[in-house]
Amino acid sequence: MKFLGEFAALFTSFCWALSAVGFSNSTNRLGSQVTNRLRVVLAMVALIAINTVLYGKPIPWDAGLDRWGWLTISGLIGLALGDAFLFASYKHIGPRLGLLLLSLAPVFGSAIAWVLFRETLTLLQLSGMIVTLAGISWVVAARPTDDSQTDHDLKRGVLFGILAALGQAAGLVLSKQGMGGDFSPFAGTLIRMIAAVSALWLVAAFQGQAAKTVQTIRENPLGLNWAIFGAFFGPVMGVSASLLAVQHAEVGVASTIMALPPVIMLPISYFFYREKLNWQSVAGTLVAIGGVALLFLH
Repeated sequence: MKFLGEFAALFTSFCWALSAVGFSNSTNRLGSQVTNRLRVVLAMVALIAINTVLYGKPIPWDAGLDRWGWLTISGLIGLALGDAFLFASYKHIGPRLGLLLLSLAPVFGSAIAWVLFRETLTLLQLSGMIVTLAGISWVVAARPTDDSQTDHDLKRGVLFGILAALGQAAGLVLSKQGMGGDFSPFAGTLIRMIAAVSALWLVAAFQGQAAKTVQTIRENPLGLNWAIFGAFFGPVMGVSASLLAVQHAEVGVASTIMALPPVIMLPISYFFYREKLNWQSVAGTLVAIGGVALLFLH
């Protein structure tokens, strides 16, 4: 199917926008670290069920050592390290600037894919990436600023945001290597999620936070419900769709389209949270949509 990768990336953006709603509500009740640990466990359980129903085997042990290696490293870098840096960035500078820095991921991804695997982009694709990222940056930058941030918070938040973008980009590039052929995105996502669960919960156990995490979840059933909502649209459907995207499209193109959640969040914020939109946000949205349209013209 033509543009399968691009459409999968677009679907990923919608899923990640919805997951942001769930994880935002969950974080308010459980805290960011508990939500981060919980979401990967929920996703792993759901993916085991999906793989059992679709393929008759809960875990793809026969995927091959090479594929397991690429996807495991991808899960550690992208889902464990990258997302941990993203949560830390949100804590110090908020989601607005955090998302703006995360939009660097397509640039990093294109550079890594070119250096390691000589993946190149056409002039039209590069133009579409630039226009899309410009629109996304305009949307995010149009949000109100937070005057309570200290210089220390700003420096740490920017550093964590850049590391989050680098982690996401590296994770996608490595995923593409592990997703060669017609390998199932759900199976690939499960391998990545197993790696993330192992890393995050081993660190939690080492820090003496594992039992406290479970207790916090038990005491906040509403937070758990929001985490389930976020996990379904994020780590389960969104991440699986992202693997399908990089399987059938260039990393730079796919990651650019997958950077659209701040734009997609605008109508959600307007209709469900009654937030007012300014002309900069609307104009940035139109620019971003125009950039995505260019990516579909190649």
